[in-house]
Amino acid sequence: MRNIAAITAFFLLAFNLLIPSQSTAAPSLWQSKVDPWVLQTAAQGETEFLVFLQQQADLSGAEALKTKQEKGTYVFEQLTQTAARTQGPLLAALEEMGIDHRSFWIANMIWVRGGAQAVHTLSLRRDVAHIYANPQVRLQEPFLTPALPTFPQTTDAVEWNIAKVNAPQLWSLGFTGQGAVIAGQDTGYDWEHPALKNQYRGWDGNNADHNYNWHDAIHISSNTDCPPDRQKPCDDYGHGTHTMGTMLGDDGNTNKIGMAPGARWVGCRNMDEGFGTPSTYSECYQWFLAPTDLNDNNPRSDLAPDVINNSWGCPTYEGCTDPNVLLTVVENVRLAGILTVHSAGNYGSQGCFSVRDPAAIYDASFTVGATDSIDVIAGFSSRGPVSVDGSYRLKPDVSAPGVNIRSCVPGNGYASMQGTSMAAPHVAGLVALLISAYPQLAGQVDALENMLKFSALPRTTEQTCGDVSGLGIPNNTYGFGRIDAYAAYNWLHSAYIPLVQSIP
Repeated sequence: MRNIAAITAFFLLAFNLLIPSQSTAAPSLWQSKVDPWVLQTAAQGETEFLVFLQQQADLSGAEALKTKQEKGTYVFEQLTQTAARTQGPLLAALEEMGIDHRSFWIANMIWVRGGAQAVHTLSLRRDVAHIYANPQVRLQEPFLTPALPTFPQTTDAVEWNIAKVNAPQLWSLGFTGQGAVIAGQDTGYDWEHPALKNQYRGWDGNNADHNYNWHDAIHISSNTDCPPDRQKPCDDYGHGTHTMGTMLGDDGNTNKIGMAPGARWVGCRNMDEGFGTPSTYSECYQWFLAPTDLNDNNPRSDLAPDVINNSWGCPTYEGCTDPNVLLTVVENVRLAGILTVHSAGNYGSQGCFSVRDPAAIYDASFTVGATDSIDVIAGFSSRGPVSVDGSYRLKPDVSAPGVNIRSCVPGNGYASMQGTSMAAPHVAGLVALLISAYPQLAGQVDALENMLKFSALPRTTEQTCGDVSGLGIPNNTYGFGRIDAYAAYNWLHSAYIPLVQSIP
């Protein structure tokens, strides 16, 4: 949309006119700590940004811990203690400057709204490592399938995509996701939809309790359908409800739309009418690591979910010029024993190197491409390798159905959509199925990811992306292949059982 690199120099001139002449730091030094988008927008007035502190929590001890509870407690304590110990002077300075701010601990950072003077002053501080952009980022919308209606409808069979990945075979063995908790951060959720209500952790069959089960990261909005700081789940866009349906939706009748109907779900709204920011994404990640009550108090890491579905991205053309803006956040969540699933993106028409948006690009994210009903990669599904951060890592990790996926939408309805947003929820649901089969797998992110990859149906292509042949496995089109729930269970049961038995 804008060539940020080309216009940054122009705005730097205007920006410098607003900075006091007595500054003792060379402009090149302080400006190197600030994202170009921040420099540009601050030159025009107030802007939003994330102040990332030099000192970050040392979480190296997490990998030696065995259970999800141990990992979650350790990571939560280390993160909160580091933030409490180091943020005081910076918070005091922000108070003295009289500018809006909000403290985070999921990474040691602070959200700030301020102008050119604030950016300059903060960048000169020795305890500040970097100032990241916090633009509004519009959700890359899935494609509504026009041939299918959006009003309530029923089907006499399990949806094709659920059957395709062999989820019903695990149901027949008694594994439906029971005991597992799935989380989603998205446009929100219609929690009272018949396909979702009974699976919501905040519903006991008679009463609703949204404490520890729902969080709204939207604090300022003119939205009347979903006002800010909503105390119960809502979805003003439909995207979140649709993705949650694919994870675990089942109305107990004929609408069998979800992978793990026996699992429970919790949710966080990270987008306002389709617009999110790095800070709203980070806030949801923070809440998932230690859910709180509706007043955002009394965090409990023991109520953290097993897996998080993320069907959103942060494109560079919207101002996320530093691809590492969410890297520490995602890595910290993973160290807490939570698997984070990400849609690869819908830029496949642009060919190779089109997996390009945080957080799908990270090694700590489990990234999913989209296939159709005959296991062919969708034309819109983004391909790897990842080049935006210079890593050239292989992506996606796996693929799943993402074309013409029927699921629930707000208002008790159903609709078909397509996009990698529709593919990723299959993987989140499969994680829940595997944990219901082997509860010891909860918190074992490496083991779960390996099972998902090595049990996938191999898929190849003539397309070669980067220096990885499309004829080999894995490749940058399908990853390790299309997921298969029954194969994952069998692979685990036969080849991986010694490891599982060794997990307390």
